[in-house]
Amino acid sequence: MTRIQEVHLQGLDPERLAPIIGPERAERFREIASLAREKLAGRRILNVNSTATGGGVAEMLQTLLAYVRGVGIDAPWAVIHGTPEFFAVTKRIHNGLHRSPGDGGELGAAEHEVYDEVTAENAAQLRELVRPGDIVLLHDPQTAGLVVPMQQVGAFVVWRCHVGSDDHNDCVERSWEFLHPYLESADRFVFTREHFAPEWANDGRLAIIPPSIDPFSPKNQDMTPEVAHAILRDTGLLSGVDNGSVSTFTRRDGSPGRVDRHADILQTGPPPDVDERLVVQVSRWDRLKDMLGVMEGFERHVVGNSGAHLILAGPNVSGVTDDPEGAEVLDECVEAWREFPHAARTRIHLACLPMADVDENAAIVNALQRHADIVVQKSLAEGFGLTVSEALWKARPFVGTRVGGIPDQVTDGEDGLLIDDGTDLAAFGRAVMLLLTDREYAARLGRNAHERARRDFLGDRHLAQYAALFDDLDTR
Repeated sequence: MTRIQEVHLQGLDPERLAPIIGPERAERFREIASLAREKLAGRRILNVNSTATGGGVAEMLQTLLAYVRGVGIDAPWAVIHGTPEFFAVTKRIHNGLHRSPGDGGELGAAEHEVYDEVTAENAAQLRELVRPGDIVLLHDPQTAGLVVPMQQVGAFVVWRCHVGSDDHNDCVERSWEFLHPYLESADRFVFTREHFAPEWANDGRLAIIPPSIDPFSPKNQDMTPEVAHAILRDTGLLSGVDNGSVSTFTRRDGSPGRVDRHADILQTGPPPDVDERLVVQVSRWDRLKDMLGVMEGFERHVVGNSGAHLILAGPNVSGVTDDPEGAEVLDECVEAWREFPHAARTRIHLACLPMADVDENAAIVNALQRHADIVVQKSLAEGFGLTVSEALWKARPFVGTRVGGIPDQVTDGEDGLLIDDGTDLAAFGRAVMLLLTDREYAARLGRNAHERARRDFLGDRHLAQYAALFDDLDTR
C-alpha cells in the first residue's frame, strides 16, 4: 500500500506581515492568534488534500500552515494517494462542478467502488494521525469520502471546496449527487463563494472564505527587474544580453535559492527579447483554463496588430499527479499551435515549467508575471483563481473572464479588465490590445490592483476567518 505523504513545513512568524498590513490590522491579528492558540491548546488541525505541488490549493496550504505553526498551533498536512482510476473519477467530479461533462464518463456504482476503495486505504492511514477532538480540514472532492472515517475517530470535520459554478446544470447536479452521501454529516462546509454551495450545505453549517496569497513566498516576494530577466533568460523563456544579475530568490524557509532548471518550450525561433511586449497566462493545463482559447484569441486579434509575444506557461505535466487531463490538454495546444501561420508561431510560446523544486517553480512564475506587460486568466470556469491575486499583487495590468471568483478580485475598469464571455475571442483581443496601446491606463490599473490585493487577499484576513470558524465548532 502506498503511504500517505506528510508534508513538513517550517513555521513562519506572521509578524513579518505587519509592515504591509499596517499596525491596526497587525494588532487585531495578534489578538485573534492568541485566542485561537488558547482555544486549540492540545488539539491538531490536520489538513488533507491530494497533492503537495501544482495548483492553488497546495500553494495556499504551504503558506497558511506555515503561519499557523508560526503562532504555536499544531497544524500537520497530509497528502492522500490515489490510483489513476481514482483521479479520473475525481477529475470528472471536478469538471462537473464547473458545469462541464469532462471526459463524458459515468459517475455510477463502478465509480463509487473505485472511489471507496482508495478512500478506505487512505482512511486507515489517517486514523494514525488523528486524535479525538482534533479538527480535520478536508480539501476538495478527492477527500470527501474521509468525512465519516475521521468523525468515527472523534474529530471535528470541515470539508473545504475550492471549485464550483454560480449556475448549476445537470453536470453540476450529477457531481453533487455523487458527493452528497459522503458529505452529509460534515460539521462545517467552507466554500469560496456562496453560489458554489449546494442547497443542502447551506443549513447553518456553511462558511464563505476566499483564498489568499503570501507576499513573501517565492512566487510573490519582491524581485528586481534585473533578477527577473536573469531567471527568465536562464530558464530559456527570454533572450537578451546578460545583465550580470544572478537567478536567485529566497526560499520559504529563508535560505537562498537559485534557478537552475530549464523550461520545456515549444516555439519557432528564439524566445522573446527582454525588450519586447509580453502577454502571459500561467495555469494548469486544464480545459477550463482555456489555454487553447487564449492562443487562438491572441493569434486572431493581437499578433498582427501589436508585435507582442504570448507565453502560455503551465507545470510539467508529470509533476501534477492528481490531474490526469494535463497531458491531453497540452497535446491539444501543441497540435493547434502547429497549425498556426509561421508568423504567429514565432510569437506564441508554450512553456512547461519544471516542478522538481516547488520553490524554484514559484520563483520562475514570479519572474514571468513581474516581467509581463499583461497577465491574463481567460478561464471558462474558475473556483477562485489565485493567479489573479498574484498578478494584482505584482501591479500587473490584468485581463480575465467574469466567472467564478475572478470578479470577486477584480472590478472591471478599476483594477483590471473583465470580459463577459470567455468564448468571445474578439472581446479578449480588444481588452489585450487596449492595455498594450494605452500604457498610462494600464499602469493605473496595475497600481490599483496592488492596493486591492493588499487590502483583501493577504493571509491575516484568511486566517482570521478560519479562526472564527474553528471557534464556532462545538467542543466535545
